[in-house]
Amino acid sequence: MDFRNIKRIKRKANGNTALDSYCSRLQLYKVPPTDTISLYEFEEYAIERLKVLKAIETASEKYVKTSDEYDTFMWGQLRTTQFAKLTKSHKSQTEDEEDNFARLDHISHFILRLAYCRSEELRRWFMTQELDLFRFRFKTTSDQEKRQFLEQNDLHYESLTPDERSSICEKLAAASNTTSAVVETVEFFKVHFTEALDLVQRRKVYVSRGQAYVQYDDMISLLTGVYRSHLSQALAKTARALPHLEEDERLLPMLSGLSKRYLGADYSIKKNNVGQITADMIDMLSKKAFPLCMQSLHVSLRQSHHLKHGGRQQYGLFLKGIGLSLEEAMKFWRIEFCKLIDVDKFDKQYSYNIRHNYGKEGKRADYTPYSCMKIIMSNAPGPGDSHGCPFKHIDQDLLKQRLKTMNIGDQYLDKIVSEVKTGRYNVACTRYFEATHKLPLEYQAQAISHPNQYFEESQRASNGESKVPVIGTPRRVGSQGASQATQGAKGPDGNTTRAPARDEMDDDFDITDAELSMQA
Repeated sequence: MDFRNIKRIKRKANGNTALDSYCSRLQLYKVPPTDTISLYEFEEYAIERLKVLKAIETASEKYVKTSDEYDTFMWGQLRTTQFAKLTKSHKSQTEDEEDNFARLDHISHFILRLAYCRSEELRRWFMTQELDLFRFRFKTTSDQEKRQFLEQNDLHYESLTPDERSSICEKLAAASNTTSAVVETVEFFKVHFTEALDLVQRRKVYVSRGQAYVQYDDMISLLTGVYRSHLSQALAKTARALPHLEEDERLLPMLSGLSKRYLGADYSIKKNNVGQITADMIDMLSKKAFPLCMQSLHVSLRQSHHLKHGGRQQYGLFLKGIGLSLEEAMKFWRIEFCKLIDVDKFDKQYSYNIRHNYGKEGKRADYTPYSCMKIIMSNAPGPGDSHGCPFKHIDQDLLKQRLKTMNIGDQYLDKIVSEVKTGRYNVACTRYFEATHKLPLEYQAQAISHPNQYFEESQRASNGESKVPVIGTPRRVGSQGASQATQGAKGPDGNTTRAPARDEMDDDFDITDAELSMQA
């Protein structure tokens, strides 16, 4: 792909790259890339950065951002991606290596900016993860690189002179919760209080006559404000420019699919429990081990003895993923549907679709169960439909009323509703898992990103394999971060070549018009 209309940055005569403005691990991504890349690289770069952002989301869910455990987890996740060397000292890298990794970082950011500018929800998620990535890099960057970053981006904050610092030393010490002796050795900056509102809110700075006095260690609060403002404006501009890409049939499907991409375990792979789950077990399993979306579909099926196509796809592929064989699936759907229709009508109108999902008809593809992201972001339910994500697609008052009938404690209920209100539906599902499995409030389940992951975690909890973390480990009780997390501590896949074989970019259908006419 050719990023045009931007003046190319040449290599300087002294041998340094003219990409110096973003070779640092810290950058504001002000200048779009001008490289020509292949579609393969386009997808690969996007997936690599998406792995990092998903890992950041998981880390934010599991650990306090200022804890050592958060840093340890992040280091471990970054090592599984091509971004690993962006966290290393530049002294250990050659100039070409610096260029390559800066190029990956820069281009991948702009690709995901294209993919995540489409809606307010996507923009909010992208900004949250990018800001956390910026904070992590700032924390692990040398003072020299930090000052270089400030200079390159014309961020000139006024430092306090020794006389000014001495005159308000006691007040600075009180605001910083330290001693006057320490204040004398720390650099302070004077900024307008509106640039440090989060520090003012936490009462971590001394404010006088509209000026906030920020110490060097709290500089990240100022920079994240600058980054947030810049990225918000950039995403808005990108969204307005996006219609111009409609003429490129290669990029649009890829960009729209990136925001739905699932990077966790591949549940299309045959599990060891295939054949161990039978149609007779579904009722029992649905009451305890199914996520709320699949419980809703099961209840609707039992009540109306029918599900529309969207519901059959979502529920049928989920059952396939937990180990229900094709023979048992045919039995399960036939028994329920035939309470209203005869067997011949079922065989003519519905059996083909079931066999198609198991790869026995059509192009014989082994279709994968839907991830949470796909359920949330695509094919919203209409009147009479039962599919979708209850935490997103059900009215909040009705959802709260339904949860109350399930005897969920008020503490859990408040946490679930709070996550729903902020649009973090996966986090709400995770809190629901903790509530229905009677886990202690201090316990943090692995972030749910797939209905089949919920089922597997439920089975482990029922078998006593889930353990409450050791007391003293900083775990998040009030979650911060967005919803679509990677699967537990394993984090994103370390594969650096292509996307997972069964990705979520397409609609998972390859049914002709003739085949669709056979379905209800």
